[in-house]
Amino acid sequence: MKPSRFLWLFASASLLFASASAPPAADAEQPTVITAIKGKMVRNSQETLITLDQAVTLTGTNLRITCDHLDGVLVGSVELSKHDKIKSLLVTGHVHISQSGREASCGRAEFFPDEDKIVLTEGPVITVNDGKEPFIQKGSIITITRGVVEVSNPEFTIPTIKALGVDLPKTLSAPAKQP
Repeated sequence: MKPSRFLWLFASASLLFASASAPPAADAEQPTVITAIKGKMVRNSQETLITLDQAVTLTGTNLRITCDHLDGVLVGSVELSKHDKIKSLLVTGHVHISQSGREASCGRAEFFPDEDKIVLTEGPVITVNDGKEPFIQKGSIITITRGVVEVSNPEFTIPTIKALGVDLPKTLSAPAKQP
């Protein structure tokens, strides 16, 4: 499962990347590419552990993640070309995730594709911008599972709500005295 498949969960649910040629169709899958300054892979018969450091960037279909450090577990055989799926990803340090007008930033993000679950910690903020007023979610922990967003210690900034009800006069006069 590609990371972009489970990251659709952001704020109730994803940045198309420009290319030198015509942009791909909205549903065209792009390969997942991860770059960093330093990296290490350890393989065994069951899985591959990936550790990447410094200027880590992951891009894929409708997805961009940047961070300082990435630990990943790929499930599959020792042959690098035969990995079935990503078991988990842990990204830490200046984490920024972008998908179609939705962005998240935090100090730590854990991805569990089999559970369709993302856990954002260390000052997580999710911003959804539809071109008007942004919707911002903050909390101490934000857990997103299959479209359900749970926020510990939530703070939401939502679009302006216009005043409801009747307009009150600016000054009120005292009632007339009865004789």
